[in-house]
Amino acid sequence: MLVTTTTVAAILLYLGATLFHITQRLRSPASTAPTVLMAAGGIALALHGYVASELVFSGAGVNFSLWPASVLILFVVNLIVLLSSLRKPLHSLLILLFPASALGLTLSLALGTDLPHKDHLSLQIGVHVLFSLLAYSVFTVAAAHALLLAYQDRRLKQHHPGGFLRGLPPLQTMEALLFEYIWAGIILLTLSLITGFLFLENLWAQHLAHKSFFSVVAWLVFATLLWGRYRIGWRSRTAIRWTLGGFISLALAYWGSKFVLEVLLGVPA
Repeated sequence: MLVTTTTVAAILLYLGATLFHITQRLRSPASTAPTVLMAAGGIALALHGYVASELVFSGAGVNFSLWPASVLILFVVNLIVLLSSLRKPLHSLLILLFPASALGLTLSLALGTDLPHKDHLSLQIGVHVLFSLLAYSVFTVAAAHALLLAYQDRRLKQHHPGGFLRGLPPLQTMEALLFEYIWAGIILLTLSLITGFLFLENLWAQHLAHKSFFSVVAWLVFATLLWGRYRIGWRSRTAIRWTLGGFISLALAYWGSKFVLEVLLGVPA
């Protein structure tokens, strides 16, 4: 009962903070103070963290099935952006992430967490899962950042720099931040793949082949993007397309494989 109440409170805070901030920006475009968004978001994040811990560490084991893992990833994503917003004006990302978090929490509440999962994880597998979750979280932030960058680039090219753009850093700074996220993400994804090869008995077993294939594809996409950035000078729309392409591959690797195995086939993923 407490988990349900906490989940509902977090959902309402996420949505309420987002709607309040958007309303204030529409009324006064020059106002960029994210005080309410950050304060309410911080409280929602604390509640979100409690819900994530209760879902993942349920019963006697660890539950990394579809919904608990998704709730945990969304928590880490929001934590990364909220902390980053303390030193850089990135709170506009929260307008994308808070509703997504509210949706994720709503789905976990509506659909439940009664999915097949592995009750016990060895230390080595736990390390692999940790690197994987962190990599997915950072790349989720990068994808949201890329969408915001695409909006900013389009508005500037149309000579409409007002509105939400007033609260964003310059385009060049936004691009630099995007590649900071990508560098952090690819390091974590590399560690995830290395620990997977070292600690999993068969990374290409039937239930892991789909996840392994798309994870490697995502690594190649992001590695190519970084190479293109520093050797050819890829920027703006090219960087956005490659970032979203890599994220889609990761989404297929993680959420796609979990949905098929756990929901459709009833096999622990």
